[in-house]
Formats: sequence, C-alpha cells, structure tokens
Amino acid sequence: MNFSRRIICFAVALGLASVGYGQDVMTLQECMQYAVENSAKMKLQQMDVDDARVARRDAILRVFTPEVSAGTYAYSNFGRSVDPETNTYVSTTSFNNGYQLGAGITLFDGFSAVNNMKVSKTALKMGIDQEELTRDEICLATMEAYYNVVYFEQLAQILESQVQTAQDALTLAKKQEELGQKGYTDVIEMEAELADREYQLINARNQHADALLTLKDLMFWPMDEDLHIDTSMAEAEVIVSLTPEDETENIIDYAVHNLPSIAIAKGRMDNAMLELKTAKWRFTPSLSLNAGWSTSYYTYPGMEGYVATPFHTQFKNNGGEYIQLSLSFPIFDRLSTFSNLRKKRNESKRATVQYEQKVREVEAEVIRAVQDRDGASAAFHQADRRAALQEEAYHLNVRKLEQGLISTIDFQKASDNWLNAKTSRLDALLKFYIKRSVVNYYNGISYINQ
Repeated sequence: MNFSRRIICFAVALGLASVGYGQDVMTLQECMQYAVENSAKMKLQQMDVDDARVARRDAILRVFTPEVSAGTYAYSNFGRSVDPETNTYVSTTSFNNGYQLGAGITLFDGFSAVNNMKVSKTALKMGIDQEELTRDEICLATMEAYYNVVYFEQLAQILESQVQTAQDALTLAKKQEELGQKGYTDVIEMEAELADREYQLINARNQHADALLTLKDLMFWPMDEDLHIDTSMAEAEVIVSLTPEDETENIIDYAVHNLPSIAIAKGRMDNAMLELKTAKWRFTPSLSLNAGWSTSYYTYPGMEGYVATPFHTQFKNNGGEYIQLSLSFPIFDRLSTFSNLRKKRNESKRATVQYEQKVREVEAEVIRAVQDRDGASAAFHQADRRAALQEEAYHLNVRKLEQGLISTIDFQKASDNWLNAKTSRLDALLKFYIKRSVVNYYNGISYINQ
C-alpha cells in the first residue's frame, strides 16, 4: 500500500469515527446477530419448534399412559320414575346424584401410536433443522445486503475524490485559458467532466441510501434510526490457494451428511416411510382395555314419612367397578384403508425422490461454490493489480495535465480507467467474500460464526 492510499484510509477511519459518535459501528457479525434475534421468520419458526415439542410429548404420553376421565351428574325427577332400591315405579319427586371414574388404554393399534411417536421425534428434529436453515438464510441475505452497502459507500468515497480532482482540473484549465495555454473548448470539456462525476456521485449516494434501507429492513432495524457499519474489509488483502479436488470431495461429503436442508429432506423421507408402515398395519385388529368405577345417591324429598339413607352410606353401598377388554376388526370402510395405503406409498416414493434430488443439488452447489470462490479469488487478484497500475497511470496523467502535456480527452479517459479499475477491484473483493463464506458454510462453519 503506497503512502497516498494510507492517507486516504486514515481519513476514512477518522470519518467513520466522527460519524459513529454516540453509536458503535456494527460489524457484519453483529448485523447478522441482530437480524436473527429480531427476525419475524425466526420467531415464527421457534413457535413451530415449540409446537413440535408439544406434539412429541403428546405422542409419548399416548403410547405409555392411559386416558383417564371423571364425571358427575345431578338431576331432579318430578314425574314417574324407577326406584333404584326396589326397581319399581314411583310417582313422587326424586333427586339423583352420581359419580364415575374411568380409564382406558390401547394395547395394540397396529403400532400406530409407536410410529406416531417416531414421526413426532423426527418432526421435532426437522423443526430444529428448519430453524437453523432459516437462521442461515437470514444471515446470507444480511451479508449480501451488508456488502452492497459497503460497495456503494466506498464507491461514493471514490467518486468524491474524483469530483475534487475534476474541480481542481477545471480551476487549472480556467487559469491556463487566461494565460492562453488552453482554449475555451478545453474548459467546457473539463466542466462536462466535473458534471459527469457529480452526477455519478449523486447516483452512488442514492444507491447507498437504497442499499442501507434494504439492510435495515432485513435486520428489522428501526427505520428512523441511523445505522453505521464497518467498511474496513474493503481495504483487505486477500490471498487464497485453489482448492484441491480431494478437498472438494470432503466438503461434499460433509455437506451431504450435515446440512440442515439435507436433514430436513431425509426427515421427510423417514416420516413418509413410517406413515406407510402405519397404513399397512391398519388392516390388523385393535385391542383396548378399559376399567371404571361408579356410584350414586338418591332421595325422595317429596315423600311423606320417607327417611333417606345417608349420603356416605349410599356412596359406599352403591359403588360398582367394571373392566372391559375390546377387540375390533376392520371389515369394510368403503376402501378408505386401501386408498390411504396407496397415498402413503406414493408419498414415500415422492419423499425418497425429493431426498435424492436434494443430495444431487447440494453436490452441484458445493462444486459450483468452490469454483466460484476460486474464480472470484483469481478475478480479485487481477483486479487489484489492474487498479494499482491504473492508479499510477492516473497520477502520472494528473502531472501531465498540470504541465499541459496531455489533452483533456486523454485525461478524462485516464480518469475513467482508474475509476472503473477501483470499482472493479471493490466489486471483485466483496464478491470473493460472499463466495468464500458460502464454501465455508458448506464445510461446516455457519455464516454467523465466520
């Protein structure tokens, strides 16, 4: 890095410090963390995971615990009724009160409850994987928006220096016109150069404001508050070697066995197979066990001379228990069992095909990501070399312009070449950052931990 570039970096750092007074400058990792913590998608997914935990608990209880219920009733009869004690009809007002307690458990239902428990376990894991996948998607989107802000902010700074240079060149051209060294045409051309640079600067600032708004939206940052981000990575030096073929294969192997998207696809396939097994077992009979206890109390408040048996005595004497073992055979249900079996078989095949397709997609994505990263690295190194050469050529042309040794058109061309080279270098650098992060993600490092 030459001396002039160090001066520019120092000025930029001072500018960031003054702008960020009263508010810390946020790094990329901090922006991603803020976006994850405040994202509506993450909150909704966390609710889905909580629902999956509840479903998992219910499935376990359905397998290992009975269903218990209790009830009571009370009513008055003002007409003809049956006397519970003599089993004869009486025609007087009566009051009846009863209590019951029952429990039942399914002993065998074609392993439906057991398979549902396994399905709920896989569904919970899928929910957790989906939460991780949502987090990664939010981080990647935030990263791309963050680098867009960095690009347009740096572009605006580059154009500001170009505007200042164009203003100095116009001032010099006007002086040279007064001295007879330049003509009126040269002055007009320099004014046109200044107007062009000022237009590009305004456009860059507008694009920066739009990119910053997009970043705020992704982060759920308050729109009425300022957001200052760290742009120091724009001056970093990048050195990376090409990835060996065997390392690419290792990345593919890791991604296929550990990526959340693969785990979700595999979970769907496993659940589809379990549901297919459940559909097959629906042709078998089901066995259930039920038991219960009940008691009652009665009295005739309108009968003269009637003395009711005390409540506690009737509660004890009228009590009774039962136990019931039920066996149910499916005979004909309008072919719904056959239809369900066929649908579950198709769902299982569909989930298997989708899983295999997802594996192929991930393999292709990893290869493409590695190629893109290596290509972006090579492009950046070339862009960096090109920018250094164009910067040196530009400063030489500035001196020639001051000495009147170069035409205005040639100087404008040199200025454009330097501007294009610097913006190309910046664009190549930020693209490399994104491509490198994607490869690291496939290799097991989440975006937020890079």
